[in-house]
Amino acid sequence: MVKRISFRLKNVPGMLSKVSSLMGEEKVNIIAFSVAEMDQEETIVRIVVDNPEKAVNVLKSHGYDIELSSVIAAEAPHHPGGLNAILKPLKEAHVNVSNMYPCLGTGDKTILIVEVDNSQEGERVLEANWVHLWGEELYSF
Repeated sequence: MVKRISFRLKNVPGMLSKVSSLMGEEKVNIIAFSVAEMDQEETIVRIVVDNPEKAVNVLKSHGYDIELSSVIAAEAPHHPGGLNAILKPLKEAHVNVSNMYPCLGTGDKTILIVEVDNSQEGERVLEANWVHLWGEELYSF
């Protein structure tokens, strides 16, 4: 499993750019991200980075209230219906997918960050169904 950092941002121009600049200045690479509007005033940002510990320290030192969680990085076949290689086994095991977003710059591979209600069970189910999972090697991909 890999680590995901989530935090809230004011829903105003430039806030996401500020976070990107902070990560860039500290040489922390953002591997995957999701931004969702919570309401007109706030968004929730979820990121996977190549150095979660450093990113947490940087964000906290700039006043961000962060949450660190384990998520699954799963490789999906890149063809019509390929997403079901991940979704169908989880559905059959009654593991709920709460969020999913792609990794950046993965070339010919489709690597998705999958947030589920039970990460350990989700990982077990996917491995049993021959889904290639990525661990910390994703940080140096």
